[in-house]
Amino acid sequence: MRERILGRIHRALEHRPKTLLPEPLPAGSLPPAEPLTLFTERLSGNGGEMVRLENLEAAAEWLGHFAQTFAGVAVGQTVPPVLHPKLPVLPPEEAPLGISWALGAVAETGTVVLSSQEGRRNQLLPPVHLVFVPEARIYPTLVEALNALKPSLPSAIGLHSGPSKSADIGQIMVKGVHGPGRLVVAVISGR
Repeated sequence: MRERILGRIHRALEHRPKTLLPEPLPAGSLPPAEPLTLFTERLSGNGGEMVRLENLEAAAEWLGHFAQTFAGVAVGQTVPPVLHPKLPVLPPEEAPLGISWALGAVAETGTVVLSSQEGRRNQLLPPVHLVFVPEARIYPTLVEALNALKPSLPSAIGLHSGPSKSADIGQIMVKGVHGPGRLVVAVISGR
């Protein structure tokens, strides 16, 4: 019986296109300027958005314009005070915008690395998630990121590579089902 069921599943799946994944990068294979370029490419390929900002002051100014369309915000615990927009602070389940500060990012996959100390609810419940990450903390591979962050890693981390997507029902892709439908990463250069 088991073989018959598995055979039916195998036959049903053999005509579906295979998912192509990017090749893993060998450690130390990217020149210092390349991680940002690869991160931008992979993040946008995952459906995320990226903006590059010169320094913390430019980030605060950009945030003031970006946040104007939102009625409230949930801000992570490690976000610098200068990056708290002048919006009503709401619980994450009510806030249309969540803001986080990343431990780092991984160029290989277009992923931001977030601390559990940041507040998982802020990362997952608002429909729009804005993540600030210093450019100096964009690492070529996950292994390099984890090694660099090892001394300060919390007990749990979140790896976010784009907006939440699911095709669980009827194989139809839907965004924002299990988390934010929009992920915006703001890379700060002078930090």
